[in-house]
Amino acid sequence: MPDPRPAVTAEPAIRVLFTFAQIQERVRDMGLELARELAGKSPLFVGVLKGACMFQMDLARATPLDIEMDFLAVASYGAGTTSSGNVQLIMDLRTDIRGRHVVLCEGVVDSGRSVKFILDLLESRGAASIQVATLLDKVPCRKIPVPVRWKGWTIGDEFVIGYGMDAAERYRNLPYVGVLEEA
Repeated sequence: MPDPRPAVTAEPAIRVLFTFAQIQERVRDMGLELARELAGKSPLFVGVLKGACMFQMDLARATPLDIEMDFLAVASYGAGTTSSGNVQLIMDLRTDIRGRHVVLCEGVVDSGRSVKFILDLLESRGAASIQVATLLDKVPCRKIPVPVRWKGWTIGDEFVIGYGMDAAERYRNLPYVGVLEEA
């Protein structure tokens, strides 16, 4: 009887951009910066699923404030490596944000389209303030200007994976941020 399991293929090479230790150190510093600026407030951390999940959790643990968390999901990439330019809300918040200080947590800000879409949505719901925190800011890819208040690093146009970010739903669980190398 033939083996029903798929054949094992060689894994692609991954170039590490930021190690787990580098990420943890930078996120810790961001959490302290955020706490200084939002002292006396109880911000709501809004994570953009799925790519920001690990960043949001680590940033929340690194921020010595009384915070709440919620999540939303948008789609613009599909299975590809470039944004389609069409942003859709596929999961909404459960929290009323009227009068709240919101920290929008993103894994990577790329073209700016998704962040702009989310900022417009949150502003329409009456948030007291909305500030963006991202692990990675792809400034060279920006099509729409968006305000990024806290960022881990600015990077080029590499398609990144790991630490929550994926390529067709793979590699999210890597503890570092890397780039798939062409074979």
